[in-house]
Amino acid sequence: MRLGYFAMPLHPLGKTWQTTLAEDRAAVILADRLGFHDAFIGEHLTDAHENVTNSLVFLATLIAETTSIRLGTGTTNLSHMHPALVAANSSMFDHLSDGRFILGVSPGALKSDAEALGILDEDRNRMFGEAIDVITAIWERDAPYDIDLPDNRFKVSTRRTMDPDMGVGSLHKPLQQPRPEIVGTVVAPFSKGVVAMGAKDFHPLSANFLLPQWVATHWPNYVQGKESVGAVADPADWRIARTVFVADTHEEAVAYGRDSEQSPYRFYYRQMLTKMRKLGRVELFKHDRAEPDDAVTLERVLQDMVIVGTPDEVAEQLVAFRDTVGDFGELVYAGLDWVDEGLARRSMELMAEKVMPAVDAVPAAGAPA
Repeated sequence: MRLGYFAMPLHPLGKTWQTTLAEDRAAVILADRLGFHDAFIGEHLTDAHENVTNSLVFLATLIAETTSIRLGTGTTNLSHMHPALVAANSSMFDHLSDGRFILGVSPGALKSDAEALGILDEDRNRMFGEAIDVITAIWERDAPYDIDLPDNRFKVSTRRTMDPDMGVGSLHKPLQQPRPEIVGTVVAPFSKGVVAMGAKDFHPLSANFLLPQWVATHWPNYVQGKESVGAVADPADWRIARTVFVADTHEEAVAYGRDSEQSPYRFYYRQMLTKMRKLGRVELFKHDRAEPDDAVTLERVLQDMVIVGTPDEVAEQLVAFRDTVGDFGELVYAGLDWVDEGLARRSMELMAEKVMPAVDAVPAAGAPA
């Protein structure tokens, strides 16, 4: 099983922007040194806690600082810019990174971002679908393109201005052919978007803040999408993010990973629970959809969502999780604020060097021994 890294990233108020950006960069550099397969970084324009405004720009600063880790937008919010810009900028990044680019995509969920861009009243999910079709069409076709898909607001052509002798009118292709891997983050139980991912050969990344029973609903939908186009779904293409903290002692793991008021994990899920209550999506944390909202407490969410312990304890919990949701190709480690840099670094080291080898030593349920 591969090991990946994902950060929204989410920081407490009070740290300077320069400090948090440097910390987030250091985490990806460490992940590269430890052999993580890839790193995804999220983006928001107007969130004081999640303060990477453009994941592609952020990741560009890491190309020369890393050697093998694949660098993924986590995600590029496709309602925020014209798809021709996404296609062209992603292609350049793919060349700059020597083919280490992954395009992570989503509609862009933050309403204040949408208001700032003047698209608050737009159907951003529809804009997302339209944009991704245009991006893949640009990569598949040659100039002058003439992309005019039915009911799609984005039209792309250079027919009127193309001049091959002058070298103008063509958008650059990515280094990876036929295109870079495209990954979509899945944040809802029974997501129908996963069906579309399967049909389009995009790969799902199940969010770290979903209960195991909701994560398990994603794979059947991905299989359905693959079957709709006569393809076979490969579990290696499924990424699942989890919130994990590993320490050398059980007591240290529980304190920093869950119980201490200074715990970045407690801070993260306090923020997430507050957001989901305001958005009317607290059911993400419910054991049963019929539960009343007040049954969902911070303490229960922490117990449900944060995997903590020594390397052996964490490996045991991850094997049990895999048995619940089914086999998958990559465990994505959720990166949080470094309240204690030493403990944060040690957790990533133990994850790569102790936990993953122990998980890999246990065959997945249903797999040959």
